Amino acid sequence: MSIPFYQKYHQHYDRAYRHKELQSTLSQYQKEEKRKSAVYSHGSAAYAHGTAASHHRSLAAYGHESAAAYSHGSAAYGHESAAYSHGSRSAAYSLGSESLGKSSAAYSLGSEAYSHGLKDSNIMIEDQSYKLSPKAKRAKQSLLSEEKENRAIDYVVPVFTGRQVHVSGITDTEEERIKESAAYIARRNLFATGEGISATRVSTSSSAEEQYQKKSRKIAIRESAERLALKKTLEETEEFHRKLNEDKLLHAPEFVIKPRSHTVWEKQNVKLHCTVTGWPEPRLTWYKNNVPINVHAHPGKYIIESRYGMHSLEINKCDFEDTAQYRASAMNVKGELSAYASLVVKRYKGEFDESYFHAGTVTMPLSFGVTPQGYASKFEIHFIDKFEVSFGREGETMSLGCTVIIHPEIKRFQPEIQWYRNGVLITPSKWVQMHWSGERATLTLAHANKEDEGLYTLRVVMGDYYEQYSAYVFVRDADAEIPGAPASPLDVECLDANKDYVIISWKQPAIDGGSPILGYFIDKCEVGTTHWSQCNETPVKFARFPVTGLIEGRSYIFRVRAVNKAGISIPSRVSEPVAALDPADRARLRSHPSAPWTGQIIVTEEEPAEGVVPGPPSDLHVIEATKNYVVLSWKPPGERGHEGVMYFVEKCIAGTENWQRVNTEIPVKSPRFAVFDLAEGKSYRFRVRCCNSAGIGEPSEATEATVVGDKLDIPKAPGRIIPTRNTDTSVVVTWTESKDANELVGYYTEASIAGSGHWEPCNNNPVKGTRFICHGLLTGENYIFRVRAVNAAGLSEYSQESEAIEVKAAIGGGLLHGVCPELSGKAGGLTDYTTSWEGMHESSQPIFDTDALLKCNAKFNRRVLPSSSDKLGSTGVSEVREMVKNVPTPSSQKGAAKQASKVQPGDPLALEKMKAKKDIAAPSPPYDITVLESVRDSMVLGWKQPKTIGGAEITGYYVNYREVIDGIPGKWNEANIKPVSERAYRIHNLKENMVYQFQVAAVNLAGVGPPSPASRSFKCEEWTIAVPGPPHDLSCTEVRKDSLVLLWKPPVYIGRNPVIGYYVDMKETEATDEHWRSVNEKPTAKKFLKVIYGLKEGVSYLFRVRATNQAGVGKPSDTTDPVIAETRPGTKEVEVVVDDNGVISLNFECDKMSPDSKFVWSKNYEPIEDESRLATETKGGKSKAAFKDPGEDDLGIYSCAVTDTDGVSSSYTIDEEEMKRLLALSHEHKFPTVPLKSELAAELLEKGQVRFWLQAEKLSGNAKVNFVFNDKEIVNGEKYKMKVDRNTGLVEMIMDKLEDNDEGTYTFQLQDGKATNQSSLVLIGDVFKKLQNEADFQRQEWFRKQGPHFVEYLGWEVTADCNVLLKCKVANIKKETHIVWYKDEREIMVDEEHDFKDGVCTLLISEFSKKDAGIYEVILKDDRGKDKSKLKLVEAAFADLMSEVCRKIALSATELKIQSTAEGIRLFSFVNYYLEDLSVGWLHNDAKIKYTDRVKTGVTGEQIWLQINEPTPQDKGKYIMEIFDGKTTHTKKLDFSGQDRAVFADIKGNFTHVFSDRARILGGLPDVVTIQEGKALNLTCNVWGDPVPEVIWLKNEKPLLADAHCILKYESGKNASFTMTGVNTIDSGRYSILVKNKYGTETSDFTVSVFIPEGEDEVPQPESRKGDKKKVK
Repeated sequence: MSIPFYQKYHQHYDRAYRHKELQSTLSQYQKEEKRKSAVYSHGSAAYAHGTAASHHRSLAAYGHESAAAYSHGSAAYGHESAAYSHGSRSAAYSLGSESLGKSSAAYSLGSEAYSHGLKDSNIMIEDQSYKLSPKAKRAKQSLLSEEKENRAIDYVVPVFTGRQVHVSGITDTEEERIKESAAYIARRNLFATGEGISATRVSTSSSAEEQYQKKSRKIAIRESAERLALKKTLEETEEFHRKLNEDKLLHAPEFVIKPRSHTVWEKQNVKLHCTVTGWPEPRLTWYKNNVPINVHAHPGKYIIESRYGMHSLEINKCDFEDTAQYRASAMNVKGELSAYASLVVKRYKGEFDESYFHAGTVTMPLSFGVTPQGYASKFEIHFIDKFEVSFGREGETMSLGCTVIIHPEIKRFQPEIQWYRNGVLITPSKWVQMHWSGERATLTLAHANKEDEGLYTLRVVMGDYYEQYSAYVFVRDADAEIPGAPASPLDVECLDANKDYVIISWKQPAIDGGSPILGYFIDKCEVGTTHWSQCNETPVKFARFPVTGLIEGRSYIFRVRAVNKAGISIPSRVSEPVAALDPADRARLRSHPSAPWTGQIIVTEEEPAEGVVPGPPSDLHVIEATKNYVVLSWKPPGERGHEGVMYFVEKCIAGTENWQRVNTEIPVKSPRFAVFDLAEGKSYRFRVRCCNSAGIGEPSEATEATVVGDKLDIPKAPGRIIPTRNTDTSVVVTWTESKDANELVGYYTEASIAGSGHWEPCNNNPVKGTRFICHGLLTGENYIFRVRAVNAAGLSEYSQESEAIEVKAAIGGGLLHGVCPELSGKAGGLTDYTTSWEGMHESSQPIFDTDALLKCNAKFNRRVLPSSSDKLGSTGVSEVREMVKNVPTPSSQKGAAKQASKVQPGDPLALEKMKAKKDIAAPSPPYDITVLESVRDSMVLGWKQPKTIGGAEITGYYVNYREVIDGIPGKWNEANIKPVSERAYRIHNLKENMVYQFQVAAVNLAGVGPPSPASRSFKCEEWTIAVPGPPHDLSCTEVRKDSLVLLWKPPVYIGRNPVIGYYVDMKETEATDEHWRSVNEKPTAKKFLKVIYGLKEGVSYLFRVRATNQAGVGKPSDTTDPVIAETRPGTKEVEVVVDDNGVISLNFECDKMSPDSKFVWSKNYEPIEDESRLATETKGGKSKAAFKDPGEDDLGIYSCAVTDTDGVSSSYTIDEEEMKRLLALSHEHKFPTVPLKSELAAELLEKGQVRFWLQAEKLSGNAKVNFVFNDKEIVNGEKYKMKVDRNTGLVEMIMDKLEDNDEGTYTFQLQDGKATNQSSLVLIGDVFKKLQNEADFQRQEWFRKQGPHFVEYLGWEVTADCNVLLKCKVANIKKETHIVWYKDEREIMVDEEHDFKDGVCTLLISEFSKKDAGIYEVILKDDRGKDKSKLKLVEAAFADLMSEVCRKIALSATELKIQSTAEGIRLFSFVNYYLEDLSVGWLHNDAKIKYTDRVKTGVTGEQIWLQINEPTPQDKGKYIMEIFDGKTTHTKKLDFSGQDRAVFADIKGNFTHVFSDRARILGGLPDVVTIQEGKALNLTCNVWGDPVPEVIWLKNEKPLLADAHCILKYESGKNASFTMTGVNTIDSGRYSILVKNKYGTETSDFTVSVFIPEGEDEVPQPESRKGDKKKVK
């Protein structure tokens, strides 16, 4: 749609932004100004009367001065009033001007703008601010007498009158305007009195006049009083105007005089004028073609002036490029208004630059789209008397013509006539002639051939505009010379031409004459002769054939003939001439032609110098293999001297070395050769030798084995042949493509009247694609169709026959006008088509959307809607017009149009893009009609797509409107004649402030659907809001269960400032409006947003968008249709793929496509404009977008949508990191390397051999490896053992011994197909020496290990018992193997022989100490040899071992315990055993204990103790025992502070209770008691303790119970007695008494021995000895 330029780029405002309140304010203001003008008119008359009354007083001087003064006042007042009332102003001033205009010349100067002086005056009043004369100076004090008071003195009042008064028009503030008006009134009244005024002198200059007056003292005093009164009046007036609303005095700009269009000759000057009023004074800017004019950018070219509201633009020395539209834009705070004028610059005859209009010129100036009727006016190009679908026969002359009418007609501006066939620009040749008579364009085919069949397009180009018209031309085969012979082949081309070799290709004919084609004969003819010679003896079936034996420098033409069992066809059309030249020579001749073409090139050879035997050719490979021949290709050798080389080709059967020369007699000159006479099915290898005068060189590397046979299979038959009605004489046939077809040339379609059995071809030139319109059918007949595919290998089988279809027009005899948008020139109707034209190169194709030309290939018999274009042509004809569209094309349709534009005008396959279906219906009505923008005379509507499209794509919309007056709607009017493809449309020529209703109807292939209900009423008025309008055309895509992408279009109305971002709102469908919430906190500048938060699977949502600018957030858009957050089954995503050639592509697949569906790719959800960066390709349900040169410019979000589906779409984001990854992957694929699992490394083997190895991830069976040492290749032999395992990818080389001359760099070079890689290992210097020494050591180790040997040499270990264990691990042991231990070369005698079962030999040294230091050695020996191992345990090694022993001993220490003794207490800990190397220390309360007679430490056996005799309270605290093992200090701690209530529960601060009140045995018991059997034993002891201790008697450490035999007593807590009556021998044993209380326990042991006397009856006395007491704490 057309949007006002100022709304797009500038912050301007139109004058029509006035609303009702402003209009009423202005009208009230104008009435007030008229009243003021009447007052001032009365004042002017009074002034005139005063002038006449005072005429007797110095008439001349007074007249001059008063007129001059009044002229200033008039000018000031006139300027002030000009902005308000031009008419009132002129009338008021004319009254004051007439009375003074005749009396004074000066008066006319001041009032010339309003009196008769206007006619003769040429003075331009400049736009500068005007100031009144300064106040009169105060009179000086004088000492003259009183009678001199009235005498005139030199009191001077200067008055300035400018000859060029510069008036600004508007002063800066209201106060200044008031002061100027009041000053004028005061000055007028002052001079009106005229008392005592006499002229003294006048001083005049060119720029200003200064007048001096002499006044009496009386007059001066009176004037001073008047000034004081005037000052008071001014102050009161200022106070009054402060209370006024200044805005009521302002109004928008208005053009009093608009600029006028001009037509001038070149090099003339032109001046554009305009006059603008407005308050404040508007600022005016000049534009050329909507671009502001910068006078500084073009010095001297433009002159811009502004005076008194009159503005001008002068353009000096106009040239042709100044032809343009010029705009004057006036703007102030109340709005903006523009006026337009066109300038056309014409050239004189004879100075016309014909190069601008030369046919085929691309760089025409943009001004060529301009006509005298105004800028950007469109050329109307009409075609009449048009050619229609034509049928011809081979050999006939056909003529296509069309009369062209162009309006407006510019005599010197002739159109460019272009003809296209199948999208390829046609150039004149002997087969084609073109003619343009000035009115009619004709194309003549002098000798029609099947190659001429196709869609012909006539394009008429007028500057930036063009029209085109197309129709299909069919060429049937000529009658065969031999009945039953096949038709002639077609499209004979020469490929890969070289010095003596060329490949000929052709297309098979559609008619085989009733029997299969056996093959083809190729004929050649030297240019300049008429002799044709046959190139092949036997027919070839493959549609390519290499022709050898050409003579270098000569040119040839070729033709092809088909043969079947009936005979040979007539020859095909001859090919273009081809020269037998080296391709480099041909390119050089093309770039620098030296002479006109004669058909023959003479080649001269230089005198050969002394020859050099050439080297072998390189890169020999098979480029084509059939069952008849094999074509070889290679590169010339690098070493060949200064003369040319020739080649001998050799072959051999694979698996043998029996080489045979193919060209035994004549060597070939080209690096191409075709080998014939090969046995089909056998495998061959080939090689090539070079030769020159010096001899024959070495052969090249042989090729891989090649099996002789056709590598290209005949395609399979197409499927699903579906005919569809089109017109009364044509049917659209569609089919599915052949599966797994390679190098497909196209398809042939045949038709047959049902039941006749006679088939006729529908096309004689293969068509690509899967649709074709079959023309020339009989109306009312039932036809069946079949299709076959063709490639170079041959024609496929026929497809299955289609169902019969009656030939009659679809939809009642033809397509409705408007149903097919291609006929209306709308891009929205273009459908996808990606098949490229055969024989075309993309760079040479004209790029334009021509799918429309190919769709509506039908005869239209009627119309239902009017059209401004010409009547449509007959069958198979269409027109396309390039035009400026009012509404921007949406992303999806633009993308479809761009990607569909792969086809060119006239593609016969795209003729059927518009499907006609039996079950389609018209779409339902659109809905939600809304206004997107409203200006004075137009409105922009938006609406939503119909919910039901009727089974066919919507091709356009029709909009109707009607006026609503006083609530009563009027008659519906059509807003557009041609359907619009957008869902937004601007309706022009509406009435301001009128109320309208609208309705919209959609159209598809079935017709126009019902219109929508009338919309609500909208008033056509200027929008003046500052915030932007609503966005529109919201749509949701890529809907998933947790995300979706929302797209929208920017608002048409942007407000006063540009849109800076958008807010997206969402809510659940069932929720109320209060639940709307914003998705993005900050506005997004993009026109899309991916919603990834807040969505719940299965919930329906609504979305809306609000635009924002600096003024604020605008009105929200209409909501979207409900969208359910779900991922539909089968949803697929865009995948990125990097193929073997390194091409990065995005791939998308859809299995839910309809026949009309197409893939639309976009970047950042905008159509992809730059096709040079991305190439799209669609095949079936898959689409691929491949990057041509990926880089930073390709970063973005790439999305793909499938039309005519339920929203199938996906996207893929390529950011900087992803692009880096893809480029790295592309480089790997483009320049493949053999991937390595590990780089080249060296390792030592068991025998001291050095193994060099690397491992590739994968190697094929053809992989090769080169082994290089110091840049020289080494081979498998005695020194180097090489092996390549292709299954595992392992490559290795083994050297038995590393010698000094093996120092250097080792490299493994891998080649697997075209993938290569290498890895190197540098072994020099210390690295090599180290590896060599290790290899020698490994070799010695291997020999050592042949007998009994140590696997682990002798070492030591400290056991948990703190003993030292010497051990070693041995291997290869047998029964006869002996092991001998030595210390300091003395054998250690071992009691037991080791059995070697676990392979470990040990020697245990208990209680290791310094005496065990020395050198230990162990020797293994048997008949196979011996091995020994030494361990030195001296000095540092012994110290380390002793440190470990001491550490183990320290770790074995038990926790500290307390034992009570008779002398005090003892703290002790046990270790496994004690060494003098251990250092033991004690700390009390973190302070070292000083040892005295009371506090002692020592070691008894394994016990380490601290004895404290007679403990005191000072001994209370924490005790620490430190054991230092030589490296580490180990501690044991005991808290003896009395805080442990579990032990010291009854202690109340008296620490001595621990010792004095503990249970003790004071004495009385012997150590041993010997007693005679039968005697009584009585023992007594004293016990002490507080509390009273418990006494327990034990026998043999078991409790002893009291009975009659053993009586135990404990009296008063002090005396314990043990009485045994009648002892016997069983009473012998060890007895103990144990006393305990809570402070301690003590035992005393004694032994009782009972004996039987030998006859003596003596009573034995017990022995008393000191008791042995044990105290336990």
